[in-house]
Amino acid sequence: MRDGQAAQSAIRLADYRPPAFLVDQVTLDVDLRETGTRVSASLTLRRNPAPEAEQGDCVLDGVALTPERIAVNGEQLADDRWHYDGRHLTLRALPDQCTLDTVVTIAPETNTALEGLYVSKGMFCTQCEAEGFRRITFFPDRPDVLSRFVTTVRADKAAFPVLLSNGNPVARGDEGSDRHWVRWEDPFPKPCYLFALVAGDLACLDDVYRTGSGRDISLQIYAEPRDLNKLDHAMASLKAAMAWDEKTYGLEYDLDIYMIVAVSHFNMGAMENKGLNIFNTACVLAHPATTTDAGFQRVEAVVAHEYFHNWSGNRVTCRDWFQLSLKEGFTVFRDQTFSGDMNSATVKRVEDVDMLRAVQFAEDRGPMAHPVRPAEYQKIDNFYTVTIYEKGAELVRMQHELLGPEAFRRGTDLYFSRFDGQAVTTDDFVDCMEQAGGQDLSQFRRWYSQAGTPQLTVQDSYDGTTYTLTLKQSTPATPGQPEKLPLLVPVAMALLGADGQPLPLSADGQTETVLQLTEAQQQVSFEVPERPVPSLLRGFSAPVELNYDYSTEQLRFLLAHDTDGYCRWDAAQRLYHGAVQRLLDEPRQAEAEAAALVPALEQVLARAADDPAATALLLTIPGEVALADRLPVLDVDGVHEARAALVSALGRQLAAQWWVQVEANETSGPYRPAADDIGRRSLRHRALGYLAAAGDKQMADFLGDLCRNADNMTDELGALRLLCHYRLAGSEAALAAFAERWRDEALVMDQWFAVQASVPGAATLSRVEALLAHDDFDWRVPNRVRGLLGTFAGANPTALHAADGKGYELYTQCLARLDTVNPQVAARMANACARLPRLPVPRQTLLAQALEQLLAGTVSDNLREVLERILASRD
Repeated sequence: MRDGQAAQSAIRLADYRPPAFLVDQVTLDVDLRETGTRVSASLTLRRNPAPEAEQGDCVLDGVALTPERIAVNGEQLADDRWHYDGRHLTLRALPDQCTLDTVVTIAPETNTALEGLYVSKGMFCTQCEAEGFRRITFFPDRPDVLSRFVTTVRADKAAFPVLLSNGNPVARGDEGSDRHWVRWEDPFPKPCYLFALVAGDLACLDDVYRTGSGRDISLQIYAEPRDLNKLDHAMASLKAAMAWDEKTYGLEYDLDIYMIVAVSHFNMGAMENKGLNIFNTACVLAHPATTTDAGFQRVEAVVAHEYFHNWSGNRVTCRDWFQLSLKEGFTVFRDQTFSGDMNSATVKRVEDVDMLRAVQFAEDRGPMAHPVRPAEYQKIDNFYTVTIYEKGAELVRMQHELLGPEAFRRGTDLYFSRFDGQAVTTDDFVDCMEQAGGQDLSQFRRWYSQAGTPQLTVQDSYDGTTYTLTLKQSTPATPGQPEKLPLLVPVAMALLGADGQPLPLSADGQTETVLQLTEAQQQVSFEVPERPVPSLLRGFSAPVELNYDYSTEQLRFLLAHDTDGYCRWDAAQRLYHGAVQRLLDEPRQAEAEAAALVPALEQVLARAADDPAATALLLTIPGEVALADRLPVLDVDGVHEARAALVSALGRQLAAQWWVQVEANETSGPYRPAADDIGRRSLRHRALGYLAAAGDKQMADFLGDLCRNADNMTDELGALRLLCHYRLAGSEAALAAFAERWRDEALVMDQWFAVQASVPGAATLSRVEALLAHDDFDWRVPNRVRGLLGTFAGANPTALHAADGKGYELYTQCLARLDTVNPQVAARMANACARLPRLPVPRQTLLAQALEQLLAGTVSDNLREVLERILASRD
């Protein structure tokens, strides 16, 4: 632990009390300097009148601050009336109403943790969520203290011509010949985690959006001057999101100006600071030459997500950090729906479910499992997880489906009108849904407090006239929650007849229904003329694992006939999983397993032109991590070999069809990040992947040419990845040429590092070690660290889990070094080790030893919490 401090004790939801003091007004003056930045703050304080509020002295948060002045109502506070211990400033015997003035100095130039105010490539910027504002000035750094901010930013005029903060600019001026200032006023009360400040030499893309009520909003996106040509897509995405939010939710933007700034050093994807969103460059810069299709789609989604937060997060915010999913889950649901409307709703839904099942379900099975609304935490930074975000979005989606779109919209209207300008809870959100929908959701609330992925087991029978389904639900024990209660599980379903058409389920001819499973076991019956094939969990109507004993014939039938995009994809996934699991027992049967799949895949390929993007998803065999997660014990090597053999065999047996798709899906004309073109490129690269796996003799030359001559990054990077993954001739030359061509494009070079870290096998360890010493690797840049170390640990199991333990040694050494630079990123990276209890004993022992050695050293509170939970899972 650092500075001899003890590990941070748990913070519990049950202990929540409103703050002792509220802050109605904040006046900040930030004097930016190369060293010794001074922050002057004036807080209008009043004691909280709520009877349940904390009592006693006024305690403000403050970390790494050097106090220069502390005054109350204009008078310097005597030394015996205040105490600062490095984390908290305690002010004794304050009047119930007063003005507190403080002046502190901070050192943003040495702040590599990227919390609070820091420097990124010569630009001052902030990241205050979750607890970064305490590194800027003394303040009650908690989301239930909402204040109006007036901020004056001062800096050198030549080095920092652009000075930005929240709200609207109200005044500006010069200080002598070399410095200047700008004052910003935010009329809306906000928690301090939404505070933002940026100062730098930046270029700006300007535009205007006219709202439905006729107001003109100034839109400004800032970046380094060299990146100005990469902002058009973000601007188009922003305007589309603003229009969509007005149409779908009736929500109009409230300030006169909306700003986005692209920052190179950023721990997260982006931040929804009120009126001034600060973005990781990876989530705002986009250009055909440097950005893949996935990158374009990510920019569109993240820009929309942060804009939507203006209401679902800013105007209505969370009362405490236990309620984090109140804003994040709701806003993820909103951005997912937006992306589906902008592109293909079916493809978007499948992509979201695939990520949820591969990542969030794994989190639920491991030592880091926690509810969507946690009961306790040590470091809130460690709870920005897929459970909070993606599973939280599924909870909102279930409410949308249970109520229907019209009642759900009434619920959101009520939510925003009732709680505008307040900090509230997930219960408040559900209350609005109950009132608007007229439905009792008391049992549904358990989804927020109960961790784990529910298991939905379905059995059926048919007696010639009546088809009966028996549904059972259970949720496995998770850390701290050994017993689980039944949930309200919406199960969307249909029954398909022999002709592939849905059968009527009721007298009115309804062919689809949503069963509400509320007990541990329930039965439902339908009168149908034949034994049907059940289409279950349509649209992935609940985040559960479905256990139904589908036969291979039934899965092929669903893949051929089901009209639900998710169910078709799930049928394909089950076919692939079954083949790989059988190959684990009979490794030499790859050709036979592939041959059994060929008829179903030929049917998919025959309809490829109808929807190339959906076809590409249906033809995607689950990755090694997802396949191994289905096993009781992680068989890293066996899964790698079985999957590789199956992909190779399918590549050979369908070679002619793969070449047809390569030729048919080549796009012509200028690059477009449009859904149809993206789908065609996706299917083309899926076909190329199968051909490369099959050892097609043309692949090395074909991919080498594509890598050299592509007019877009999707094709260039896709070809490079296949060359390296299969170690084809020319791969090293292609890597060198790629680096030479893109050495000045940081985001592209992140991909260059990632490609090499993803090559399967223990031999990649030496490559990763060499890349750690590369001139372009920088421990201070989260994107670069995620590109190399995140890929190695999260997407290359045969390297991380090398049998001799060398992968564990390398990774824990890297975590130790990273933790001294950026504890948040180090703790998130450590989650790659969360599968510890599911490893076979030899590997489990080696990984545990490496983690114990790491924990025995000096580690941050962030990293310590994660390591202790992982190691405790072995017991």
